[in-house]
Amino acid sequence: MIEFSTVGRLTALLSALFFSAVAVHAATSDWVDNEGGRMRLIALAPDAEGHIRAALQVEPEPGWITYWREPGQGGIPPQITPAPGSGVTLERAGYPVPKPISVGPIQEIGYDAPVTFPLDLRVAGKAPEKLELTAFIGLCKDICIPFQTEYSLPLPANAQPTSRELALLDAAKAVLPQAPSADFAIRSHQISADAKTLSLQLTLPEASGKAPEIYITGPSGYVFFQQANAKREGTAFSADIEIGKLPKDYNPKGKSWSILVVDGDRAMETTLALE
Repeated sequence: MIEFSTVGRLTALLSALFFSAVAVHAATSDWVDNEGGRMRLIALAPDAEGHIRAALQVEPEPGWITYWREPGQGGIPPQITPAPGSGVTLERAGYPVPKPISVGPIQEIGYDAPVTFPLDLRVAGKAPEKLELTAFIGLCKDICIPFQTEYSLPLPANAQPTSRELALLDAAKAVLPQAPSADFAIRSHQISADAKTLSLQLTLPEASGKAPEIYITGPSGYVFFQQANAKREGTAFSADIEIGKLPKDYNPKGKSWSILVVDGDRAMETTLALE
């Protein structure tokens, strides 16, 4: 079990904050750099239903890392915030499959290579002339640098995306974890009465291999992935995920947690209703 809070770490690091305002005149912004890496925004004009396809590209420098949506013991999760009053909301941010990363005694979850986060945005009412939002990520090596950029990206209604922009958005979506399928699914799950263990029965896509990586995200700020009693027989797999300490007075019964399972080159993500 890993329990963490980013608040204290963020407060301590605000003096190191790298801030930049970016104005661009195309569907792809310029790269914005800091010591640990760089990032940029790609967005298409709203479609007839007000949907905006977008993506945030992050490229850490060699030896640096950035983070998954639940980053581990001390990381900073990505935060995408449309400008207040813009009429734009973030409906969903997609996260490619992360990896466990050990930083000394600290276990974190994230990316040590370039990563693209697909974004689904929605416009309420008249489409704005610009997509204005703030991107806030963490880039860490020996130190952790909060990296914040404000984007103002013109989105003329008649703008046509380039083939490169479309290909990048399609590629970012293609590598996201898939929904459950007949050959890759949760067969059953049960949390123990003391909420210390989550027992899982899975169907995996391959008949052999090592134990899959499993990430359980419960209440915000908590991620669990320590396995016990793991057993793989053909495509059937069972394991207990150690939950450990939860927030004070938090009762998991009736809640929905998320699960990500990575088996070889395939990944599946879904929710678990706890009873």
